[in-house]
This record gives sequence, structure tokens and C-alpha cells, in this order.
Amino acid sequence: ISSLGHHPHSPPLTHNPKEIWKKGGRMFSVLLAINLVLLACTLVSSAAFNKVAVHDYDVFFMLTIIMLICIAWILFYLIVTAKRRDAILYKDSHAGPVWLRGGLVLFAIFTLVMDVFKTGYYSSFYNCLSAIKIIYPLVQAVFVIIQTYFLWISAKDCIHVHLDVTRCGLMLTLTTNLAVWMSAVTDESVHKAHTKFQNLTEGTHRWIMKGNLPIKGCSCNTQICQIFQSGYFWLYPFNIEYSLFASAMLYVMWKNVGRLIDHHTHHIHQLKFRLFRRTFFVGIILGLFILVSGLAVLIVYEVQVNSSGQPDKKNEALIMYYTFNIVCLSLMSLVCIGGSIVYRFDKRDMDHHKNPTRTLDMALLLGAALGQYAISYYSIVAVVASTPRDAISALNLTYSLLMIAQHTFQNIFIIEGLHRQPPEDDHKIHPHRKDLYGLTFVNINAVSLRVPESGSALPSPLPHGQGAVAIQPSDVVQSIMVPKKVKWRRKFLKEISLFLLLCNIILWIMPAFGARPQFDNDKELNFYGNSMWSAIVDICLPFGIFYRMHAVASLLEVYIMS
Repeated sequence: ISSLGHHPHSPPLTHNPKEIWKKGGRMFSVLLAINLVLLACTLVSSAAFNKVAVHDYDVFFMLTIIMLICIAWILFYLIVTAKRRDAILYKDSHAGPVWLRGGLVLFAIFTLVMDVFKTGYYSSFYNCLSAIKIIYPLVQAVFVIIQTYFLWISAKDCIHVHLDVTRCGLMLTLTTNLAVWMSAVTDESVHKAHTKFQNLTEGTHRWIMKGNLPIKGCSCNTQICQIFQSGYFWLYPFNIEYSLFASAMLYVMWKNVGRLIDHHTHHIHQLKFRLFRRTFFVGIILGLFILVSGLAVLIVYEVQVNSSGQPDKKNEALIMYYTFNIVCLSLMSLVCIGGSIVYRFDKRDMDHHKNPTRTLDMALLLGAALGQYAISYYSIVAVVASTPRDAISALNLTYSLLMIAQHTFQNIFIIEGLHRQPPEDDHKIHPHRKDLYGLTFVNINAVSLRVPESGSALPSPLPHGQGAVAIQPSDVVQSIMVPKKVKWRRKFLKEISLFLLLCNIILWIMPAFGARPQFDNDKELNFYGNSMWSAIVDICLPFGIFYRMHAVASLLEVYIMS
């Protein structure tokens, strides 16, 4: 054995033959995804304009076909691939946490309700519409059910059989969710734009999207039809978030295909969600106050802006909206700065283990924030370069600046929190570490405990003398009270996380369910023009909306890890 030169603690020198084509398989699946995304983007954008000879049912047909293919692959994975004895050798403990899967199930339920409403709406015109418009929501409902079940039970899998097929299947399913997301975002954005500009002449706004405009020979005159139409548009935000949540979880699964996890370094943290323990309720109370106030502001804003033709009422609604957001963003920015300062005094070590979930979270936070950054900078340029400079312009400028600051400070706080070791890691004694929270231990490995002769020795990995049993480090630490400073810091971080979580929920609800001050405030529209500003908002705003919901999931993890 010694002639082989293999140290007992060194990793084996042999390579897994299944990993030889790892990079090639990944590259092929990525190229497949890129081509499918570009095709979907081309069809979705082309179907939005009357001058292009592409119809919305062409998009529905493509989405239906690829969803059926994804359903077939998921069933193959569940029935064939995952049932192999050597298929799942490892589980990624960081992938698919229960709160993320719970959120996916919640969004899936609302998506199914939306599919019911959409089926009922299109069934009202079955005699004058293509059958694919009725088939599409039914297929999407089946796809959502099967995919949700698949992600619930398989999100943590590190699969080691059928590697290339699994990579391509995961990337195809991920791309399908992105295509559904693009279609939903386009449909919802165009519907909102049509609602905002419904007072314009028909020739001005008919180009926006054919699918949402009256079709000759088809009319929605019955009350049930109008309920279906309004209902499924109100449920679009949940469908959009479902597609993005599923895409993120599928990407982590794709990264984990063929992954080998070292159990000696990959510690599985058993984190418990304790909402009402060791907290002062300040974050919950203040966050709920912001949430309820935001809902009231949204209702009043929608009523005054959309139902009133009086300019004074519209200006009052805009002032109210901007004022609420300025107060909310200011508090959030200050709280994030305070949390970052507290982290400077946190004694927890940084977690440097390989973690595809955390890497994706950071990339999504930084990438999605670019959408709101872009809108804010465009607004700043328009307000500064335009005249006159009234109160609404000043509020709009302050709102845009605070939006940039809040995204920046919140990203710093979340990313720093995600990189901290959980509390359990702080309570462990390393063999060469003699102090913990300022308390000194004298040769912890030499501490022994004499047990009765009739008792059996407690198993311990630590060396111990004859007739003595070594104490586990965790047993010693459990008897030590954590200093008050550490408790105060932990509680403060929990309060911050809960407050930011609730604030991000209301900041997701407001734009997702109709608040569009970018169109109600004429400053940017007059400066950039209708077409350019609509394109900027319709492209960037969905990323800003997704940022808020993704921040909620990340802040929940930061809360639990605090």
C-alpha cells in the first residue's frame, strides 16, 4: 500500500468515468436552453404587434409542445432515473429549503386558479378562437402540478445516472418556465398599458397586443366572462413568480447533477424556524404597520388614478404614493446599514463551502436589482433635465435616489448574512480553539468524566484515558450561557430581517397588482416618448418585481440563520 504513495487522508487519485463528459454535457444543455429561449423570446415579442404576421396562438402552440415534452421527461425522471439504486448518492442540504418549496406550492395553487379562469374566459369564445387557447391553460395546469411535485421531492437530489439526459431535461424545463414567464410578463404588461391608455383613440393603442384587444365577432358581454377575464389578469403576478421560483430551483438541480459532496466538510445544518421565540416583536409590529399602510395606499391610489378623471385627484394619489415609498425606503435603508454594522461585531465564521444555492441567490439579487436601477436612473435624468420642477418631480427624484440606495444597502446586508455560519457552528469547539465568546477553556480534549462501573462508556471521538470518558465539546458548550451581547446582536438581526421581509412583501404587492406611477407621472412619458418609456418599464419592471419576492426568500433564510 505504501508503494502506491496514497496518503490515508488524501482524496483518491482515480477519476469517475461519468465525470469525463461533465463539461461537454453542461455545454450542450446550455446551448439547447439558449436556442429555445431565443426562439421563445422572438415569438413572444413578435406576437405582441399587429404588423408582424405572428399570432398569439402560435406562442401558445409552442409553449404547449415544450410543456408536454417536459412533462414526459419529469415522469421519466421520477419513474426510471430516480428509482435506480445508485441514482442519488448525495443530497444537497442547502437546496430547496422548506420555505422555498412552500412558496412554490403557494404560487402553484394560485397559478392553477388562474388556469381555471383563463380556461373559462377562452371557452366563452370557443366558436371564434383557435382551440389551442383552451388547450394551453389545461396543459399548463398539468405541467404545474407535475413540476411542483417533482421539485418538492427532488430539489435536493445530486443525481448520478443518466447525466446528460438529466442535464438536458432540467435545462429544457428551466427554459420552459422562462418562456412561460416571458409570455405572462408580456401579456400582463400589455394589458396594463392598454388599461392606462384606454382613453386614447383606438388606432393609437391597438398595436399593443392582439390577444387582449376586442376580436371581431367575439365579445365578452356576460358577467361570468368578465369575472374570468379580470380574475386571471389579477392572478398573473403569482404565475410569474411561480415560473421564476421553479427556474431557480431547477438551476440548482442542474448544478448538482453528478456532484460529489464531501460529508467531512459539508455540514448539514438543522435550522429550525422559530418566529415567536427570542424576539421583541418590534420588527413584526413595525413591518405589519408598513404592510397594512401600503395596502391602504395601494387601494386609494388605484381608485383615484384609474377611476377619477380629475387631475387634482391623480396628483394627490401620486404624492401619497411617493411619500409612503420614501418613508418606507428610508427606514429600510437605515435598518440595512444598522444590520451591516452589527455584522462587523459578529463572531461567527464565514461559510466558504461550495453552495450553488447561495451563489444563485447572490446572482439573482444583484441581477434583478439592475432592472430597478435602470428605471431609477432613467427617471433621475428625466426629472433633472425637464421643467417645470414641481412637488411631484421632487418626490419622484427622491424616490428614485432612495430606490437605488435601498437596493444597494439591502443587497449588502443579505449577502453578508447568507455567508455567515449558522448559530450551531458558533457553539462548536474546534480541537485547536481554546476560547468561545471570551471564555477560556483549559485543554478541552483532556477533560474527562468518571462514570459508574455499571454504566457503559459513552462513545466519543476524543482521546481519553482508561477509566474515564471524554466529554463531547457540544456537551460542554450546552452548559455555557451565551453572553448578553451576543444574544442582543442575534435578536437585533432577527428584528431587522423580519422588518425587511414584510416591507419587501408590500413593495412587491404594489407594482405587481397595478401601481404604475411610471405611466401615471407624465414626466418620463413626455421626456422619452411613449414607445421608448413603455419599452424601458416593460422590460425592467418585471425584474424589479421579482427582486422583491426573491429578497423575501433570502431574508427568511437570513432570519433563520441568525
